[in-house]
Amino acid sequence: MTRGAMLDEWYPVGLVSQIDRDGRETALMGEPIRVSLGADGAAKVAGGNGRALPVLMRYGHVWSSLGAPKKDLFPIPEADQPGRRLVDVGVVRVRCSPLRAVENFLDIAHFPFVHTDILGSEPHTEVQNYKVEIREDADEVWATQVKFYQPQAAKSAAGGITTEYMYRVPAPTCSVLYKTCPPRPGEWDVITLFVQPLAEDLCDVWPWMALFDDDTPMTDLIHFQQTIFLQDRSILENQVPRLLPLDPGMEIPTRADLTSVAYRRWLKRHNYTYGAQLVAQ
Repeated sequence: MTRGAMLDEWYPVGLVSQIDRDGRETALMGEPIRVSLGADGAAKVAGGNGRALPVLMRYGHVWSSLGAPKKDLFPIPEADQPGRRLVDVGVVRVRCSPLRAVENFLDIAHFPFVHTDILGSEPHTEVQNYKVEIREDADEVWATQVKFYQPQAAKSAAGGITTEYMYRVPAPTCSVLYKTCPPRPGEWDVITLFVQPLAEDLCDVWPWMALFDDDTPMTDLIHFQQTIFLQDRSILENQVPRLLPLDPGMEIPTRADLTSVAYRRWLKRHNYTYGAQLVAQ
């Protein structure tokens, strides 16, 4: 599979806080890369042949690209909002398509069955009607008016509440989730999934959060989110096919899958096909 239009996108390749002059060996879309810290304190990324790659340092991560990005990295205004705690959750390696990892993050219906007694529980399994659109002005997939009962919506939550969500896909391997903020009604907690495609069927997932929570220790915030994603990993690594099917006839969607359907349509429209399966096999 060629890298297509995804070649020119930005991808996370490491945490800013963990980059040093010795560097980190990793990969991006099948190419070995090296992430290191220059004498000027700025991150540097080199491709397999030593060529310098584009670099950004944002949202606690180093970002790079094998191509020539045509636009800046997507904005997350909450990252600069006073009073928020910015949480670098770390990295989890997953043997699945990077596109599968994003799609799973968009799925609400699995909450009661995979994240039992945390993000969902039986008999509260119904996914209520919600709105999905591809916003042409920003060229992003959005799902809004998403509501779901959760026993523990966040580490700061004292008990079960009906949580409201908004999902946003601003890049092929990144998703931003806005959800009810228990300590501060009227604001949104922000939880993101930044995915680094190592290969078409292997990725590093870098969750990151911008929260209003003055009480919970940082270690507990990180552990809570890692627990959630590690519950997802076993599901992701056993999905068949391993690559994300883009042909509408390859998997049968339900009403709960509206966001996934829009995401796949958006990927296909832009030729974001690295990690995708285009025809039935």
